[in-house]
Amino acid sequence: MSKVSSLAETVKYETKILEVGSEARGFKDINMAILFGDEAPDALRSSCFIINVNKILEPIEVGDVMTFDDQSYKITAVGNEVNTNLGNLGHTAIVFDGSTTPELAGSLYLEEKTYPELDVGTTIKIIRA
Repeated sequence: MSKVSSLAETVKYETKILEVGSEARGFKDINMAILFGDEAPDALRSSCFIINVNKILEPIEVGDVMTFDDQSYKITAVGNEVNTNLGNLGHTAIVFDGSTTPELAGSLYLEEKTYPELDVGTTIKIIRA
């Protein structure tokens, strides 16, 4: 009998990057990435990674893990608008600075480590801790 890993993931949210705004990669300099669904306003679109708008299956919480393909980051703080905005608009700002207090209501804060590779086709998931 083979031993099977019991690491069943509970995925709370999953989406894919559909388009990369012309200025979106520039936010790497301030350790930030902005996600927005396809309905992103023209004024913001160039700054965003455009994603599929998908429902959040369970509320996103501190300690959950956000992955970009095979790169994973622990969530350190969740602004109080993140669950609503991400689920309804596909919109959130992701800040890679390890903050434990959400300074902005619409921002999701992740541990500070190497900025992820983000491109068209990148799968983004949030997995329960």
